[in-house]
Amino acid sequence: GLCEKHKFALLQTYNYHEIVAGKGFPISRKVFIYEVCQAKTASLMLTTNPEFSIFMPCKIALYEMDGKTIISTMNMEIVLKAVEQNSELYAEAISLFNTLKTLIHSLATSN
Repeated sequence: GLCEKHKFALLQTYNYHEIVAGKGFPISRKVFIYEVCQAKTASLMLTTNPEFSIFMPCKIALYEMDGKTIISTMNMEIVLKAVEQNSELYAEAISLFNTLKTLIHSLATSN
């Protein structure tokens, strides 16, 4: 699939609309969260900046709004800024973020 093509492992998928409905709070829109990971970057980040493990793995959200499907992810700029002194990690993290944006674009343009 698209994840493998962009060198991401798909770790977990959540059907959030089903999860909240199961807790007694049904919603009318569908919301999917996908957790993806690039092991090399994750390894570097956890070795040098474990405080950023809260941002891991990368999440992609798909949800319906006004008849459209919206695809979003978190903005990694704050993490990137914080690790720019570590040139190897910074390069890997920039590459990951750009690849993540490419993956999202691929998802947006695929049927």
